[in-house]
Amino acid sequence: MDSEIKKAIIMEHYSNPHNREEIHDDNYIKVNSKSETCIDNLDIYLKMNGDVIEDLKFYGEACAISTSAASIMTELLKGKTITEANNIISNYDNMVLEKDYDKDCLGDALCYDEIYKQTNRINCALIPWRGIKKALDQYEEKK
Repeated sequence: MDSEIKKAIIMEHYSNPHNREEIHDDNYIKVNSKSETCIDNLDIYLKMNGDVIEDLKFYGEACAISTSAASIMTELLKGKTITEANNIISNYDNMVLEKDYDKDCLGDALCYDEIYKQTNRINCALIPWRGIKKALDQYEEKK
């Protein structure tokens, strides 16, 4: 992916975040994912229908990387099964941490394929993804 395309995707999702909404509904699992070193503090809202992610939202204050990563994540994971979502999450983590990954399942999240070169931004790119992993784990524990 060309660097200008990567920048455009990040800025579009930062300027016009998809699925950014605070939810007050007991049908959603809410988890908080935040940084210990910066302002990034996101709530992730997960609504399941059996083993399928029916809805996924986020809300909070965060930098351009965390906000855009959350927006892309919600678009990518909505409608996926738990197994599919966990596969995508695992591949995203591997990409960000400069490990082997399957790029075919990551869609626009590929815009972060070189974020490891900016070690101070790695955590920003992972914050929302760690939140959804925590929410999915909570859902599976309740089943």
